[in-house]
Amino acid sequence: MIVIDAASPTPPYEQLRAQLARQIQDRSLAVGTRLPTIRRLSADLGLAVNTVGRAYRELEEAGLIETRGRAGSFVSSAGEQTLERARAAARDYAAVIASVGIDTTEAIRIVEAALGHAPSP
Repeated sequence: MIVIDAASPTPPYEQLRAQLARQIQDRSLAVGTRLPTIRRLSADLGLAVNTVGRAYRELEEAGLIETRGRAGSFVSSAGEQTLERARAAARDYAAVIASVGIDTTEAIRIVEAALGHAPSP
């Protein structure tokens, strides 16, 4: 279920993109699942068509979904490959952190900074 918080400082397209990405990554949306059309989802969520279109484009650029013309948009198997690349990079990072003696808290702060997030309290 997708929920858009109109009061959130996060733009609606980003809320939608993040929620769909999370559902794909946790396999709530399985590879091959057909997504609602942009028009249908925009009507269901009360969003502009361009807002949903932007979220879909960003998901497609990330390799999480693929659009097959008039057949629609589907969860891509490339998403699995993307996750495996991220897991491999995380394993490599963890090995480097361990080899140089940086503690876990600092290692996480480094990742958060690299991702552009504020550090956790």
